[in-house]
Amino acid sequence: MENNDTRELLITRTLNAPIELVWEVWSNPEHIAKWWGPTGFTNTITKMDMVAGGEWVLTMHGPDGTNYPGKHFFKEVIEFKRICYEHFHPHFVATIDFEADGDQTHLTWHMVFDTTEILQAVIKAHNAAEGLKQNIEKLSAYLANKMNNHA
Repeated sequence: MENNDTRELLITRTLNAPIELVWEVWSNPEHIAKWWGPTGFTNTITKMDMVAGGEWVLTMHGPDGTNYPGKHFFKEVIEFKRICYEHFHPHFVATIDFEADGDQTHLTWHMVFDTTEILQAVIKAHNAAEGLKQNIEKLSAYLANKMNNHA
């Protein structure tokens, strides 16, 4: 088994929402546009064809007005289980695993970069580890809002 420790970002979180809702906010572009990215970022989703081989094109709008275009290709999509996509510039593969646990969902999010040097450059230039943490926090807050609106 290959050791990805030096070129991987990993975060796990238990979300206080059932897997059906977690999957909905991940797979529906109207939802993901509202929570994706670090704190202060907004998004424009141009295309999101969430099937293996499908394309996901978005622009993240930074709080300082800078736009960050992104393009991904879905490698694997298993409803309520896994989303795996490939990102370019920098190149990495992200795998998000979902596990239902009653009214909660356990989430494991791996991002594997081509090299340790690329990962370190992304962490240094974009504070990627903190950005991933903020992304999960925005997802949790979005889910909490959805749960409160349906209570």
